[in-house]
Parts: sequence; C-alpha cells; structure tokens
Amino acid sequence: MHFIVEAFPAVIQAAQNQAISLTDLLLKASPIAKFVLLLLLIFSIGSWAIIFAKWRTLKASQRDTDEFLERFKKSAKLSDLVVEAEYRKHSPVARIFLAGYEEATQQIESPGPRPLRVDAINRVLQAATIDEVTQLEKSLSWLATAANASPFIGLFGTVVGIIIAFQGLSGASGSSIQSVAPGIAEALIATAAGIAAAVPAAIFYNVFLSKIKTLTAAMDRFALEMLNLVERHYLN
Repeated sequence: MHFIVEAFPAVIQAAQNQAISLTDLLLKASPIAKFVLLLLLIFSIGSWAIIFAKWRTLKASQRDTDEFLERFKKSAKLSDLVVEAEYRKHSPVARIFLAGYEEATQQIESPGPRPLRVDAINRVLQAATIDEVTQLEKSLSWLATAANASPFIGLFGTVVGIIIAFQGLSGASGSSIQSVAPGIAEALIATAAGIAAAVPAAIFYNVFLSKIKTLTAAMDRFALEMLNLVERHYLN
C-alpha cells in the first residue's frame, strides 16, 4: 500500500507528460493531417448533436403515440379525440388523425347531399404519413454519411502519415524509431479518429432507423383503423 502511494505522483506525472506529448504531436502534425482531424471532428460533433436531438424527438414521439393510441382504442367517436390529438403534439399518429379528421369534417360540412368519399380521406392519410416519415428521417442522412465516410477519411490520414514516416526515414542518417515515429503517430491518430467518428454514427443510425420503422408501422396501422372507424360511423 505504501509503495502504491509513493508511485502515485509518478503515474500522474507520466500521464501529464503523455498528454503534453500528444498535444505537441497534434500541433506539429502536417497540414493535411490537421485538415483530416478537423474534418473528422466536424463529423463527430455534428453526429453527436443529431444523436441527442433525434433521441429526444423519437422518445417524445413514441411516448405521445402510445398514449394517443391507447385513448383511440377506448374512444367511440372521432370527435372525442380532437382535443387529445392536439395535446399530443409530438405524436405523428396524432397529426395524421387531425389531417384525416379535417378532411372528413370538410366533406360532411360541405353543402349538398354529397356522400362521404373514403378514398379522398385515404389519400389524405397517406400523404400525411409520408410527410411524417420524411420528418422523422430528417438528419439521418448525416449519420449515414458520417458512418460511411469517416473511416475512409481516417484511412486517407493514415496513408499520409505513413508517407511522412517514410520521408522521415529516407532523410535520416540512420534508421531509427525517432525518424519514423511522428509519421506513424499521425497515421494511428487519424485511424483512431476515423473509427471514433464512424462507430457512434453507425450505431445510432441503425437504432433510429429501427425506431422510425416501428413508428411508421404504427402510422400505417392507424390509418387503416381510422378508415374502418369512418366507414362504420358515417357510411352505415
């Protein structure tokens, strides 16, 4: 125990020296390596910003959708759901309901004895579903791009670092690790940065895509159930 306490300051000093060495290495890196790392940093920051925003959005959408569908199953009339749908503003299903209900109301309130056109309501529901799915998928293209492009950008930085390493080796008086270390370090840093930017984007892209597919299935199923409810109450 006494040995560990005595060795602790040395460990801290070694970690500080390593951090300083890494900072110096980044500052002394080639312009191309700095550009690669900056580009990967932009991809990473953009991806994490989208991840946090999309996670909150999809969580709120799923919560409001579940609560609205629970109320929809217990309701006997469409008019009873209007206030609930307006309250569940994060639910895409609630917005689809409002679009379909508005179309049905306009047809019923139109002058003249005109029959209710279920096909028109169906088209409105389909258009609203497409709009909601498009909105849910917004920004996912950035995650897909970051997941696919970041490893190749990191690979480009790796190639540049290896080239610099060989240049240092050819210009040195003797072959030693000091002559190739900076280039190899740049190559490894670029590789690690590319993986660090790509992995979270790929993981959360698939996670969000799965959640959106679940919500899309709920929207399609709700559209059919709403059409059945319209036909049952207004055409029979």
